[in-house]
Amino acid sequence: MKIVVVGATGLVGQEILRVMEERNFQFDELYLVASPRNVGKEISFKNKKYTIIGMQAACDLAADVAIFSAGSGTSLEWAPKFADKGTIVIDNSSAWRMDPDKKLVVPEINGHVLRIDDRIIANPNCSTIQMVMALAPLHVKYKLKRIVVSTYQSVTGTGKDAVQQMMDERKGVEGSKVYPHRIDMNTLPHIDVFLDNLYTREEMKMVNETHKILGDHSIGITATTVRVPTVGGHAEAVNAEFHKEFDLGEVREILEHTPGVIVMDDVKNNVYPMPIHSQGKDEVFVGRIRRDESQSKTLNLWIVADNLRKGAATNAVQIAEFMMEKNLVY
Repeated sequence: MKIVVVGATGLVGQEILRVMEERNFQFDELYLVASPRNVGKEISFKNKKYTIIGMQAACDLAADVAIFSAGSGTSLEWAPKFADKGTIVIDNSSAWRMDPDKKLVVPEINGHVLRIDDRIIANPNCSTIQMVMALAPLHVKYKLKRIVVSTYQSVTGTGKDAVQQMMDERKGVEGSKVYPHRIDMNTLPHIDVFLDNLYTREEMKMVNETHKILGDHSIGITATTVRVPTVGGHAEAVNAEFHKEFDLGEVREILEHTPGVIVMDDVKNNVYPMPIHSQGKDEVFVGRIRRDESQSKTLNLWIVADNLRKGAATNAVQIAEFMMEKNLVY
């Protein structure tokens, strides 16, 4: 079993290696890929040093699985070349998510759609993953009609340079900027680029990806995505309207029995999810579960998850594990 991790020096790439180690991910050979300036450098993993190699060398290996976390441009160029060698590419970028011929997968929700001939598999957007993890089991029971979501997204979703910008600002140090405004002590209602419809690309990702993962384009979805100066994970305020009436106790029970979801909802004791709880964890945390008293059949949820873990690295590794368990690797 040959495994390749592309983008091994980035925040998500480093998290992928941590997740592989924690989950005792099985492989015979591991190859790490990063930008040309990092080729030849070494990374330690499980008490062994691995030398970073280039993309062409990794492609020529004809590995069993390659997990990409190096941006859309790299993926568009190289994923097909890896796939032509028979490698399963699990891609963390947005490059293939809405391609009608590529699967967009959260294993707990729609892993069943994967087939042995799937060579490029898309990992959804981090914000989408945590939302559908909570809403998918409720959709099965009550059928979603409309979702209104506002996000509070960590700077780690932008990468190392964004974290550095925030820390520089916090220390009063003048440094390079990746955001158009200060992020420390501030919030930016601006993630990715603005589109012609005045929504950002991040907001439309949540709309389009949720439709694709749930296999239901009839659901009305509107999103506002906001960057906040945190590092533990993303949080979301979700207002979900259903076609069928629900019982609040049953909603809690469904969520409590959903694999990968943890209910933290005891407001009398100030218990509710926060990014500081989710950091370094694979689960999606749900709290502030309550009825929307302004209209019927509508639920409010507060959903938190580590965007580098379940929102990216963990989900990608889980896809690889799923393909192996189902004998979909050849």
